[in-house]
Amino acid sequence: MEYEAVIGLEVHAQLKTKSKIFCNCSTAFGAEPNHHTCPVCLGMPGVLPVLNREVVNYTIRTGLALNCTINSFSRFARKNYFYPDLPKGYQISQYELPLCEHGYLMIDVDGRERRIGVTRIHMEEDAGKNIHGEKGDSSSYVDLNRTGVPLMEIVSEPDIRTPEEAAAYMRKLRSIVRYLDVCDGNMEEGSLRCDANISLRPVGATELGVKAELKNMNSFKNVQKALEYEVKRQTRLLEEGGSVIQETRLWDADRGVTLSMRGKEEAHDYRYFPDPDLVPLQVDDAWIEEVKKTLPELPDAKMERFMAEYDLPRYDAEVLTASRELAVYFEACNKEARSPKVVSNWIMGDLLRECKGDDQEILHCPVRPEMLAEMIRMIGKGTISGKIAKTVFAEMMKSGKSPEIIVKEKNLVQITDEGEIVKIVEEVIAANPAQVEQFRSGKEKVLGFFVGQVMKASRGKANPTVVNKLLKERL
Repeated sequence: MEYEAVIGLEVHAQLKTKSKIFCNCSTAFGAEPNHHTCPVCLGMPGVLPVLNREVVNYTIRTGLALNCTINSFSRFARKNYFYPDLPKGYQISQYELPLCEHGYLMIDVDGRERRIGVTRIHMEEDAGKNIHGEKGDSSSYVDLNRTGVPLMEIVSEPDIRTPEEAAAYMRKLRSIVRYLDVCDGNMEEGSLRCDANISLRPVGATELGVKAELKNMNSFKNVQKALEYEVKRQTRLLEEGGSVIQETRLWDADRGVTLSMRGKEEAHDYRYFPDPDLVPLQVDDAWIEEVKKTLPELPDAKMERFMAEYDLPRYDAEVLTASRELAVYFEACNKEARSPKVVSNWIMGDLLRECKGDDQEILHCPVRPEMLAEMIRMIGKGTISGKIAKTVFAEMMKSGKSPEIIVKEKNLVQITDEGEIVKIVEEVIAANPAQVEQFRSGKEKVLGFFVGQVMKASRGKANPTVVNKLLKERL
């Protein structure tokens, strides 16, 4: 029997507010354990939470960007469970009345566009962090700095059918929250965390199968690999006549397997009830309109504009707009270079290779947009060749110097004088009589050999157009 996967993702995005959701403690990452805490986030008796307005603003921004309905009335609930890193014994979250519902986002996988529904977006507080065996012993420690840090939980519909689609959804979602500047999207630091629910069913069936929940996936690659493993595991179970157990499983990236962690909790296990310390949240149309005015141009709209305004291929536009930093870099560079496709080629090739596609590296790249634009203009004027430009770019990355200074210091100005180049051409022809005969007997591909020899002899400084012209004349 052939099976299809039914996948839904629950994504927790840590919001970039300076203070926590219900108190004034800092949300800064990397502080000494238990330094960013107070009686409120530690759950001391008699304290009262006060909602951070900016958390609501950020969630509304995200809801609008994901085409959600923003509910005018929502409510906080207590989600009860006991764990060492949860000092109150419950987590303040939203349950039956979330702030945002019924949205969607579009993904593209191998040129096929799909609409993935967003069930809800709700606000909640984060738990602390358990640290096991850090001091080389069997003890466990609890760091409560993260307790009370504001989260959005973005829950998708079970519309995802393949691990590739799941990874594409995560990339798109990360791109959007970064464009909105509500979350830094750093999966390694836990700012963006993903749990996946996956079940299998026979192709053509409409009923859902028994699902497993996957945790501990801290990269797009791990999300995809964990789901690929789980598809194989569940398929094998069903084909052997067994059944899938509803449970929570951990992804072990080192071994490439999922491992059983515990039985899957149901909503009733958490004994949700409205939080008596927080009044219901009411958001009027004026508030929503106020937030709507702050929305930036989002990735899909920017991609369409790049294609129309700069006449870029769809692939180029998609790559350049996947990151807000990259899109800003491209437009700043092209503003001076005025050659969109050439700028795109340099960014997608050399720049992304050197920066490894990392947004922060692009942001702090030593080759600033105006420097790359200056180098591209030098190629256009014939001051340097495309080949020399590769050397110049590498030196800019290394030293941070301008292309003009590098070209002068290393004497890299392109040779365009025919009289100077013809001497090299004639020397190369005279030194390679066998290749001359091959060319004259009809093997025109040998011309490439001669061009290479001339460029080598001129240390890459001869103008390639002039070299080709003179070689053809002499040969």
